Amino acid sequence: MRWLVGWSSAAAGVFGPGSAGATGYDGETLHPIGSQLLWGDPDPLWAVGDWRPDEVRVLKADAESRIAVLGTCGASDEELRLGLFTARGGALRHLTAWPGGYTAVVKVGRRITVCGDLAGARPVFHTPWAGGTAYATAALPLADLIEANLDFGHLAALLAAPDVPAALHDSTPYEGVRRVPPGHALILRAGAREVAGYEPVASLAVAAPPADPDSAVDAVRDALVEAVRTRLAAPRHVPGSDMDPGPVPGMGPAERRAARGMPVPGIGADLSGGPASGTLALLAAGLPGRPGTLLGHGTGAGERLLAVTFNDLAVGGREAELERAGTLAANPRLHHVVVTGGEELLPYGDLEGPLTDEPGPSLVSAARHRVRLAAGSADHFTGYGARQVLDAHPARLADLLMDRKRRHLVRPVAALAKADGSVLVPARVYSAARRLARTPYHAGVETLADRLLRRRFEDPGGAVGASLAALTWARPGPAARWLTGEALAEVSVLLQSATNRSGVGPGQRPGDYRARAALARHAADLRVLEQAAEVRSQRLHAPFLDNQVVRACRALPEALRVQPGARAEILRTVLEGAGVTDLPPGWGAPSHASSAAAARTGLRVAADSLISLFTDPLLAEAGLIEARVVRKALRGAAAGEQLPLDGLADLVSLELWLRRLLARRGTCWTGTPARARAVPAGIAPRRGALASGG
Repeated sequence: MRWLVGWSSAAAGVFGPGSAGATGYDGETLHPIGSQLLWGDPDPLWAVGDWRPDEVRVLKADAESRIAVLGTCGASDEELRLGLFTARGGALRHLTAWPGGYTAVVKVGRRITVCGDLAGARPVFHTPWAGGTAYATAALPLADLIEANLDFGHLAALLAAPDVPAALHDSTPYEGVRRVPPGHALILRAGAREVAGYEPVASLAVAAPPADPDSAVDAVRDALVEAVRTRLAAPRHVPGSDMDPGPVPGMGPAERRAARGMPVPGIGADLSGGPASGTLALLAAGLPGRPGTLLGHGTGAGERLLAVTFNDLAVGGREAELERAGTLAANPRLHHVVVTGGEELLPYGDLEGPLTDEPGPSLVSAARHRVRLAAGSADHFTGYGARQVLDAHPARLADLLMDRKRRHLVRPVAALAKADGSVLVPARVYSAARRLARTPYHAGVETLADRLLRRRFEDPGGAVGASLAALTWARPGPAARWLTGEALAEVSVLLQSATNRSGVGPGQRPGDYRARAALARHAADLRVLEQAAEVRSQRLHAPFLDNQVVRACRALPEALRVQPGARAEILRTVLEGAGVTDLPPGWGAPSHASSAAAARTGLRVAADSLISLFTDPLLAEAGLIEARVVRKALRGAAAGEQLPLDGLADLVSLELWLRRLLARRGTCWTGTPARARAVPAGIAPRRGALASGG
């Protein structure tokens, strides 16, 4: 893991001149382990972890003004300097408008500004500490700093309503540690904190001005090409070159690298056969420059881009995708590698792994991804986020009705009717969309609170059922049905208190609101996956989650988004604009069935070990579930019952994360006693008879 951490004190020099740290319990200097100091007191800032030299840039304008940018940023030093001068007046948005994926921190006198991203893949956290505020781009270091206990309300909301911002609000799994929402920045002034949005939000009262589809798609192309070009322009890295033990009899450089679990030097990409990964691979291979692996470092591929395809031998259904990947890999600038996996790489097969900053459902399949990524490059492109930023959430149909654009509902509703085979589908979908368009936000949240209290969890059937269920402001999560009544009541109270806050409401249309929430949920889980499946010296790049790409995608007209196959057509146009026209037949065909089949098969194969995991679970000790209920659900799912697999993944991953957290020893800080770590007392049973979960 890599993160930034710092603090803003209430008074200058409170920790001593030049100490670059606070005073610990026994008078020693407090600072993060494995860190490099970017600037010192007052208000110090550290970079922690294995940052590359080109990923850390600090520019100083004068004694009072400086900026730190960490990550992949396409801005030149002059652009950073201009951005710093503009930020002196309080402007924020321009700090997030450079190409690439990065975190920017600006210090002007005693005022510190830390910008989060639009998607939520690079979040910012904060907590009150030592009369001021500590902040970081990871929650666990702050939890260690204040010895935070678990926030059981957040954990309950994470299971009961993971896609509902009103339930999670700004909380984290750690009590007292808060999250800055996507599209916001944390502003600290001598220890006092403020969270401010830097992105304009569409109004509910006034329809957005009509956007030209061609210009909007061109903007997506330009942003995506610039995002890829920024990564290609960065220095190349040879993983482990300083740690290579030298020649080993019978082993060449590639074998030594594989034995150490190191990625291939240079740049590569996923090539699943889907449109998102294929677009990035073809863009990276086709742009001017040297996109791929380095000569003399093991693959013999020269400057060709290393394209990695995962072939699941245990579950079929992806034959067409694999064939498309092979056709795309015939490009002479691609070097194709196919990684195979059997039953041992199914979801739930290997549940060992490192502790991540937060829990996420991707923990159950991290080993599967780790094997694929280990065959990749030091800088590896992934197509994560394309579906969330380009596709239309079903609730956007209500947005079209609010803007009096009924005719644009014809094609998506006709596609649903064709999939369902019922002539009643158009009327049902139109009625649900009209009802959502007329429902105020607070009424939608109150309805969810009531559903949780009454345990009303309808199972949507098929594409039409899922679309109808999504035509709401908020809905229960797939794991909610297995929570205790007390846990559901706690989340219901959280939702009701959210509607009572002043200034209630998202200030957005329901479709736009639901799409942003889904993107934040996906970005958070990608962050968990990146940490759980981390390959040493490798960087995963998700250009679709870059700020500028997200902005360009949000400007796409809703009427274009809702059309069937819109994502594939947009990406086809992006590639045509970049000079790539020869795409295989079936480009962009949807493929959800294979991942669901892999999850079901993996759950069936690992049923015994999962049932053992819930023999005496920590979730039951916390009063969130009853163990026997979850064990029954696992047996039923393994036997083929139609249960929500996503909900079981949420439960298993959260139980795994809790066990790893409580088994952890040590802390992120030096200068503190051993007790100064998160959750020092473990899980204290809170709910009497339900605590045992028996």
